[in-house]
Amino acid sequence: MLESPFERYDAEFLSLMDQVKSRLRNASSLPSNSPTTGVASSTEADMKYTQGLLSQCDDLLKQMQVEARTADSSTKQVWLQKVRGCKAQLANLRDDFQTVQSKVEREALLLLTSNEDTVSSSDYNNRSSNNKQRERLLQTNNQLKKQNQTLENAQRILVETEEVAMEITTELGRNREKIASAHQRVRDVSGLTNQARRIVQSMSKREVQQKLLMYLVAALLVIAVIVILYAMGS
Repeated sequence: MLESPFERYDAEFLSLMDQVKSRLRNASSLPSNSPTTGVASSTEADMKYTQGLLSQCDDLLKQMQVEARTADSSTKQVWLQKVRGCKAQLANLRDDFQTVQSKVEREALLLLTSNEDTVSSSDYNNRSSNNKQRERLLQTNNQLKKQNQTLENAQRILVETEEVAMEITTELGRNREKIASAHQRVRDVSGLTNQARRIVQSMSKREVQQKLLMYLVAALLVIAVIVILYAMGS
């Protein structure tokens, strides 16, 4: 049996998630006091590549959601539930990415500071001032990242809320169609009932007329018999 597009997207999404987890583990396991600048550069490149993988995961989730919404009713809810689970996993992975990225940037700053320790004592004041400025910049950068992360989470929640609202609207539309169809059937049944009532009333009138006619005929026969008997007796 051929895989559906949703299943292919899901498999690719899981593969990308595994790659992201592996790169985050590698980045977080590097020693903070490594003097090799090549390692730091490689780690920064890995973090940028990991960020690209996370963006690809977002794109795959959008494709999965499109496929889920256009699926038949028997699989739609199952796929939508799976998409929600994947979104939760991706959100947790983004938090891990932000944590590792802050750690890498902090270690890069510490490495830069340790390299500057070889400078002569006459530059101590300048070096100290630069270190304080870098520390302030790092703190500001961390605050901005936290704010961006908060905004991303709020945006993600807004998108999920919009998706749920769209699903509810779609379901309400379907229920409205069902209710309209039920009302139409009720009107049809009501029309048939009225027609049947009129037929029963007409039959009842005919039955009454037939009884009256039968009584009239019986009365005429009785009168005729009486007249005949009277004539024969006289």
